[in-house]
Amino acid sequence: MFKHILVPLDGSRMAEVALPVASLLSRKFNAIVTLFHVIERNVPHEVHGQPHLKKTEEATAYLRDIARRAFPDDVRVDFHVHTTEADNVAESIVDHATELDHDLIVMCSHGRGQALHLFLGSIAQKVISKGSLPVLITHPGTDGYLPDFSCKALLLPLDGEPDHEQSLPASKELARTCGAIIHLVMAVPSFGDLTGESTVTSRLLPGTTSKLLEMSVQNAEEYLQAQVDALRNQGFEASTHVLRGDPATVIDESAHAFQADLIVMATHGKSGMEAFWAGSVANKVCSRSKVPLLLIPLVNR
Repeated sequence: MFKHILVPLDGSRMAEVALPVASLLSRKFNAIVTLFHVIERNVPHEVHGQPHLKKTEEATAYLRDIARRAFPDDVRVDFHVHTTEADNVAESIVDHATELDHDLIVMCSHGRGQALHLFLGSIAQKVISKGSLPVLITHPGTDGYLPDFSCKALLLPLDGEPDHEQSLPASKELARTCGAIIHLVMAVPSFGDLTGESTVTSRLLPGTTSKLLEMSVQNAEEYLQAQVDALRNQGFEASTHVLRGDPATVIDESAHAFQADLIVMATHGKSGMEAFWAGSVANKVCSRSKVPLLLIPLVNR
């Protein structure tokens, strides 16, 4: 499924958090890896505490060193420096990935706090909004070291919408290749988690709203049970969990509770203010969770 992985790097140790993920997946899928750096226009001298790579020669030397020390000898690692100074890094990443036929982008999210991250979006979120390729987003640790990565437990949030089931094929391929269990999770809001028009309805008709939410729980359990039965019939190890609460919070807490190595979600690719007004669950999960997140762009059917 993943045969050519693109890893954008800016020279910082923070961006290198993506390397353990790319290394493991390249070995599991026998994939080629391309390390990629964009020469940016009018950049500061430092990026996340390290010197910014402004010259082609130093960027090439850096990528060559990363290829040598971050990947085993049996993985093919190419590297490429986009030498034309760019104003929009996200567009350069997407254009390069499309041009050279990559099928997965692995990169670190450089979030700078939830509020700013939610409104402006990181480069990683902008990449998913501009392209049509899956993007696997990793997050910096708190200790300055590259976090280990395994792929033994996947968290697959679903909401009953057929479009969002487009995350299933990638989840199954990862589970099959890595020998992982799939935890299916569905969040049903509690009374206090309702927003928008639902809040008004709940105040006017509290009894009716409570019964509708109870019915939603039953429907969710039946929906997830059908999904897990299908997975088990195909030989996968899988579990189901219907939980109450705000969807993004439920996903974040479930990832930790089930010790998930990776969250897999389908997304419409909204970022920045568009995601804020749309209430994008994927955007909120990316902003608050430290568990790696694989975002699958939705394809209109």
